[in-house]
Amino acid sequence: ARCDDALFVDLDGTLVDLAPTPDAVTVHPELPVLLARLQCLLGGAVAVVSGRPVAQLDHLLQPLSACAAGVHGVERRGADGQWQRLAIDGLQPAAALVRAVVAAHPGLRMETKPGAIALHYRQASALQQLCLDTMAQALAQTDGMVLMHGTRGAEMKPQAASKGQAIHSFMNEAPFRGRRPWFFGDDVTDESGFEAVRALGGVAVKIGTGATLACHRLADPASLRLWLSSTVARLSVTE
Repeated sequence: ARCDDALFVDLDGTLVDLAPTPDAVTVHPELPVLLARLQCLLGGAVAVVSGRPVAQLDHLLQPLSACAAGVHGVERRGADGQWQRLAIDGLQPAAALVRAVVAAHPGLRMETKPGAIALHYRQASALQQLCLDTMAQALAQTDGMVLMHGTRGAEMKPQAASKGQAIHSFMNEAPFRGRRPWFFGDDVTDESGFEAVRALGGVAVKIGTGATLACHRLADPASLRLWLSSTVARLSVTE
């Protein structure tokens, strides 16, 4: 990366290792420091682009305060501190359906977010088909939503929201405008981000295994932290 690039990073499975539940992730103490240093070196052009709500990102990466897109782009905070949120309504019937299935099958875990519903089967792999069938039924009860299949789970989100769209929006604003974007992600839900940065002449990096649109690959979050650390060291010399 160069000092005139822009950096976009996913969180779970990318900056931090996946955990049995979203609440159980461990953030390496060096990580917020590295991201804050890169933020300075790249003129503020660093954003976390995640399926998590922005409030969770802020909590996990504190004291870092960075641009962020949450819930796959449903909510987005720019460098000026201004928020953009998609207005979502009518999820109550779908949420009630998913909640009832989770109540009957404790191995499943429901996650509600602003404008989205996720159902995880990480702790109950035998319930994969039930999870997918339930989310398909929930999707049929809503308008303007799509179903995403992630790592051991499925999520309903607005059709108008994607990580790729969030990256495009950031790239139309300062301090990202005119820079070459990099995006690091690990999951199927990150593929729209890879597509976006490649369309913008940027660099797409997949963390881990699996088919991908990304042209580059790192083994795991620890490898990404090493890359971030070496990038900070290299850019600091030329600062």
